[in-house]
Amino acid sequence: MKSIYRQSLSFSVMSLKAVESSLASISRELEEVQAKRELLIKESRSVISTSARAIVAAHTGRLSDAEAAIKEAKKSLSDLKEAATPELMRYLSPAEMEYTEASTVYAVASGKSLPSSKELKVDGGPYILGLLDTIGELKRMIYDRIREGKSREASYLFELAEQLYLMLAPTAVHDHVVPGVRKKLDVARVLIEGTRAAITEEVRRAELIKRIKRAEKALGGKSDA
Repeated sequence: MKSIYRQSLSFSVMSLKAVESSLASISRELEEVQAKRELLIKESRSVISTSARAIVAAHTGRLSDAEAAIKEAKKSLSDLKEAATPELMRYLSPAEMEYTEASTVYAVASGKSLPSSKELKVDGGPYILGLLDTIGELKRMIYDRIREGKSREASYLFELAEQLYLMLAPTAVHDHVVPGVRKKLDVARVLIEGTRAAITEEVRRAELIKRIKRAEKALGGKSDA
């Protein structure tokens, strides 16, 4: 009986050697992946920061600065994507999303067509989320135009924001594969409705001012006569 027990124990210990070797190898691989992951997250913050700088520059009319920042973000993001393994690509999503937003805001500010995901070389999920964030930036542009008395430009920007939202609305069904898209759509809808009220009020105000000026002109003409 003891002999059988010893043989069984010996077999059990021997059978774990392959497992031990595998786990040691896997542990080294995972440590490498973890190190790459931390580096990607750290470096991607630079892309996010640079993209945010581009957005600010676009809003303040410094289009050359915005373009330079976008090119810098594009180069950094491209380098990170080359260094990332397939299983680590998801950690670049926040950077891709911010880069998409910056590129879109710059396009609007400079009167260019909005870029496609292929032009930007970003994945579909971050592209969608970046476009949804752009709606908030469009609202800011609209209010800036209203304050400047440029109601026509404000109306154009609102139409762009609304059309963008309507195009993105169907992506709500993909919330399980693009986490956060439904929430961002809800936020965008609220922004659109709030901006619609502001645009309507501004258009009415501008029309009232026109009528007053026409009336004043007419009265002035009669007085001269």
